[in-house]
Amino acid sequence: MYEILLVIYLLAALGVIGLVLVQQGKGADMGASFGAGASGTLFGASGSGNFLTRMTTVCAAIFFIISLVLGNMSAKQASEKSSWEDLSGNVNSEQVVEKTETAPLNSDIPQ
Repeated sequence: MYEILLVIYLLAALGVIGLVLVQQGKGADMGASFGAGASGTLFGASGSGNFLTRMTTVCAAIFFIISLVLGNMSAKQASEKSSWEDLSGNVNSEQVVEKTETAPLNSDIPQ
Protein backbone atom coordinates (compact mmCIF):
# COMPACT_ATOMS: atom_id res chain seq x y z
CA MET A 1 0.00 0.00 0.00
CA TYR A 2 2.80 2.39 0.96
CA GLU A 3 4.67 1.78 -2.31
CA ILE A 4 1.55 2.32 -4.42
CA LEU A 5 0.83 5.62 -2.68
CA LEU A 6 4.46 6.64 -3.13
CA VAL A 7 4.27 6.01 -6.90
CA ILE A 8 1.02 8.00 -7.17
CA TYR A 9 2.63 10.75 -5.07
CA LEU A 10 5.59 10.98 -7.45
CA LEU A 11 3.33 10.99 -10.51
CA ALA A 12 1.23 13.78 -9.01
CA ALA A 13 4.37 15.78 -8.27
CA LEU A 14 5.62 15.36 -11.84
CA GLY A 15 2.16 16.25 -13.12
CA VAL A 16 2.09 19.48 -11.13
CA ILE A 17 5.57 20.41 -12.34
CA GLY A 18 4.72 19.66 -15.97
CA LEU A 19 1.38 21.46 -15.92
CA VAL A 20 2.83 24.56 -14.29
CA LEU A 21 5.63 24.70 -16.86
CA VAL A 22 3.19 24.34 -19.78
CA GLN A 23 0.92 27.19 -18.65
CA GLN A 24 1.41 30.73 -19.82
CA GLY A 25 1.97 33.55 -17.41
CA LYS A 26 -0.32 36.56 -17.00
CA GLY A 27 1.98 38.76 -19.06
CA ALA A 28 1.90 36.41 -22.07
CA ASP A 29 -1.67 37.45 -22.94
CA MET A 30 -0.53 40.99 -23.62
CA GLY A 31 1.62 39.79 -26.52
CA ALA A 32 -1.38 38.12 -28.20
CA SER A 33 -3.32 41.36 -28.24
CA PHE A 34 -0.52 43.03 -30.18
CA GLY A 35 -0.39 40.29 -32.80
CA ALA A 36 2.37 38.09 -31.43
CA GLY A 37 0.76 34.98 -32.92
CA ALA A 38 -0.42 33.33 -29.71
CA SER A 39 -3.85 32.69 -31.19
CA GLY A 40 -2.39 30.01 -33.46
CA THR A 41 -1.33 27.74 -30.62
CA LEU A 42 -2.60 24.21 -30.03
CA PHE A 43 -5.37 25.15 -27.57
CA GLY A 44 -6.15 28.58 -29.00
CA ALA A 45 -5.52 31.96 -27.39
CA SER A 46 -7.16 31.23 -24.06
CA GLY A 47 -8.76 27.82 -24.55
CA SER A 48 -6.13 25.95 -22.54
CA GLY A 49 -6.60 28.06 -19.44
CA ASN A 50 -9.52 26.20 -17.93
CA PHE A 51 -8.28 22.70 -18.73
CA LEU A 52 -4.72 23.25 -17.54
CA THR A 53 -5.85 25.16 -14.45
CA ARG A 54 -8.27 22.41 -13.45
CA MET A 55 -5.72 19.65 -14.06
CA THR A 56 -3.13 21.54 -12.01
CA THR A 57 -5.66 21.91 -9.19
CA VAL A 58 -6.52 18.20 -9.30
CA CYS A 59 -2.85 17.13 -9.32
CA ALA A 60 -2.01 19.54 -6.49
CA ALA A 61 -4.95 18.27 -4.41
CA ILE A 62 -3.87 14.66 -4.97
CA PHE A 63 -0.29 15.62 -4.07
CA PHE A 64 -1.28 17.26 -0.79
CA ILE A 65 -3.76 14.54 0.24
CA ILE A 66 -1.30 11.73 -0.43
CA SER A 67 1.48 13.63 1.37
CA LEU A 68 -0.72 13.81 4.45
CA VAL A 69 -1.60 10.12 4.20
CA LEU A 70 2.05 9.10 3.74
CA GLY A 71 3.10 11.28 6.67
CA ASN A 72 0.43 9.71 8.85
CA MET A 73 1.48 6.21 7.82
CA SER A 74 5.14 6.98 8.52
CA ALA A 75 4.35 8.44 11.93
CA LYS A 76 2.31 5.36 12.91
CA GLN A 77 5.06 3.05 11.69
CA ALA A 78 7.69 4.95 13.67
CA SER A 79 5.59 4.88 16.84
CA GLU A 80 5.04 1.14 16.55
CA LYS A 81 8.76 0.46 16.27
CA SER A 82 9.95 2.81 18.95
CA SER A 83 13.43 2.09 20.27
CA TRP A 84 12.44 3.35 23.72
CA GLU A 85 10.18 0.37 24.33
CA ASP A 86 12.98 -2.18 24.74
CA LEU A 87 16.14 -0.73 26.25
CA SER A 88 17.72 -4.09 27.16
CA GLY A 89 19.61 -4.33 23.86
CA ASN A 90 22.79 -2.41 24.76
CA VAL A 91 23.07 -2.96 28.51
CA ASN A 92 26.72 -4.08 28.43
CA SER A 93 28.14 -1.11 26.55
CA GLU A 94 30.60 0.98 28.53
CA GLN A 95 31.97 4.39 27.76
CA VAL A 96 35.74 4.76 28.07
CA VAL A 97 37.07 8.24 28.76
CA GLU A 98 40.78 8.88 28.42
CA LYS A 99 42.44 11.50 30.55
CA THR A 100 43.90 14.32 28.50
CA GLU A 101 46.75 16.60 29.32
CA THR A 102 45.92 19.99 30.76
CA ALA A 103 47.22 23.17 29.17
CA PRO A 104 50.10 25.01 30.92
CA LEU A 105 49.12 27.80 33.31
CA ASN A 106 50.52 30.57 31.11
CA SER A 107 48.64 29.40 28.02
CA ASP A 108 46.07 31.48 26.10
CA ILE A 109 43.62 28.59 26.15
CA PRO A 110 40.88 29.12 28.77
CA GLN A 111 40.19 26.28 31.16
